[in-house]
Formats: sequence, structure tokens, C-alpha cells
Amino acid sequence: MSVIQPCWPAPANVHSAQTTRLGGVSQPPFASLNLGTHVGDNLTDVAANRARLAERLRLSTPPLWLEQVHGTRVLTLPDESGNLIADAVVSHTSEQVCTIMTADCLPVLFCDTAGSVVAAAHAGWRGLAAGVLEATLTAMQVDAAAVMAWLGPAIGPSAFEVGGEVRAAFMANSPQAANAFVAHGDPSADKWLADIYQLARLTLGNAGVSQIYGGEYCTYTDSERFFSYRRDQQTGRQASLIWLE
Repeated sequence: MSVIQPCWPAPANVHSAQTTRLGGVSQPPFASLNLGTHVGDNLTDVAANRARLAERLRLSTPPLWLEQVHGTRVLTLPDESGNLIADAVVSHTSEQVCTIMTADCLPVLFCDTAGSVVAAAHAGWRGLAAGVLEATLTAMQVDAAAVMAWLGPAIGPSAFEVGGEVRAAFMANSPQAANAFVAHGDPSADKWLADIYQLARLTLGNAGVSQIYGGEYCTYTDSERFFSYRRDQQTGRQASLIWLE
């Protein structure tokens, strides 16, 4: 199983991992380490993939898989509500694995420098513009200056074409967001290439986070390692996980 270890100076008791599409049992078009049950894959294969992941990472508590809806609700672990509709998850408790799934949207992992809290957020453009990262920081209950963030695999700036309404949504939050968009194609079509990594860095910086790492991947162009919904439509999901020892 091919798992990416985030490159960031997290405290020793903070563990994190980013899956790729490699090392599972799912058949095409979900080959092979699909972790999503909502994409049309064989559920027995998904369960086997999730079991393989838990064994590979030596997790004592299995991940709690969210029902992501491109919103801003943050779930705090451990959770007994049974309401898994959320796009971010936070934990101050050891062995509680914060997990989100993506296939082009931006996954963001968080921890604080003291190693007292961790979080994971699903930041597609809708959630990012609506404030999912800010909501996650609030739920962490620590000074943003003590927070570090890692930006996981997402669609890259050369592939993420959006309409003018997306650019307008971000510029309504911050005029600086204009720097993350490049006009693309026929000017009358109002199409833009968006840099979701730059938009996340701007959002985090405006919220007081200065320690930001990652952001070097492109799920769309790296078909060998990553699932991409925009590239393939019917495809699997990779996961970003973080927990306290």
C-alpha cells in the first residue's frame, strides 16, 4: 500500500497519513484503494480496503467516515450523536482518527505546536469559500498562531477550470483572491483557472495561520497515484487522516 507521509514539523505525538489509489482490492474504475462507499464500488471491496488501511497504519480505533456535503459543519470526536454529516472533524483525544475523503477537493490537516489537538477538513471550493477552514480553526479551540496546516493532494492550478461565479465568491471574501485566478480561453466565456492551494493559503493566513505546508500535488494530472472526479467522473476516493498518539 502506497501511503504519503505529510512533510511538516508536527509534534511527535501527532500522526498523519495520506492514501493514494494504490494498494487495494477494488476493480476498475475504482482501482484499487477506493475508500468511499458512496461512489458505486462493491461494498465488500471498500470494507476490505478500509481494513487494510487500518492495519497498515496500526490504528487502534477505526476512522469515523463522514458524510461530506461541501458544507462547514465540524464534528468533534469522540462523537455519540450519530450525525456524520460534516466536512471537518476535530479531536483533542488520543487515538481518535480524524478522516476526510477527496478526489480533487482539497484536504487540509491541522495540529497545534503543543500536540494537544488535531483536525481534518474537506475544502472543495464551495466549502472553502463558505468558511470550512475558519470553522475548523474555531473548533480546535487554540490560538491560530499556534496552528500548523498541511495541504494534501487536490486538483492543481493548471487543471482547475471554474466559472466567474467561483472567482466572485472568493473575491467577495477577500480582494486578494484575484491573484489565485488566471483567465482561461475565450474572454466572453468568463472561465478561469483557479489555484485552490493559493486560495487556502490566503484563507488560512487571513485567519492567523502562518505555518502552512504541502500543496505540491495535482490529482487531475497524476492519474497513477490519485483518484480525480473531474478527470474520470466515476472514480474512487482517497483519504487524509490525522490522530493523536
